[in-house]
Amino acid sequence: MPIRVLLVDDQPLVRTGFGLILEPDPEITVVGEASDGREAVTDTRRLLPDVVLMDIRMPGRDGIDATREIVSWARTAEQQVRVLVLTTFDLDEYVVEALRAGASGFLLKDVPPNELTSAIRTVSEGAAIVAPTVTRQLLDRFADRLPSLRGPKGQLGQLTERERGVLELLARGLSNVEIAEHLVVSETTVKTHVGNILTKLGLRDRVHAVVHAYETGLVTPGGNGA
Repeated sequence: MPIRVLLVDDQPLVRTGFGLILEPDPEITVVGEASDGREAVTDTRRLLPDVVLMDIRMPGRDGIDATREIVSWARTAEQQVRVLVLTTFDLDEYVVEALRAGASGFLLKDVPPNELTSAIRTVSEGAAIVAPTVTRQLLDRFADRLPSLRGPKGQLGQLTERERGVLELLARGLSNVEIAEHLVVSETTVKTHVGNILTKLGLRDRVHAVVHAYETGLVTPGGNGA
């Protein structure tokens, strides 16, 4: 089955441009277009896309608020809907909020066509397309402007001491291989720890694990740990 995509942008020419890029791909089909966040939420419930290609800044209801509601609804309705946000700037405080709202990653609007289709495939499979190191750069740069980037440390009480250590290393941008080398364990063991962390904390992927580490104060902007 082709990957069903909903295009969301307040500019018709932008939606048309993305449609022209995506429609020739036999593995992707554009099922609809929305011009703002309100339409995005309504059309997502009606059309059930696999991926919502979401602009962040739109008049009326913006992409962050729409992403939050879509992700919440999809979880409740047990629908596999992923949100991939678009931005004009690669380091934008709105991107941080979009990730916190549940987006599975972000792209620049001038992304090459092959990278756009590749990202849609990646996100539709349940993975994130933002490397943890990039997420950390975003958080380090903008977390001090976002007081909402704090949550109760008690949520980390579900983790073992080793799992907390792995989460901190994830938040520092280390890959599974690097974490394995740092802890002197196998990569398979690290993958098991990461899986346990995501399950216990109810997180979807590594990107949101990094965000969660900041929210709970396990790591701090510009630092290695709380």
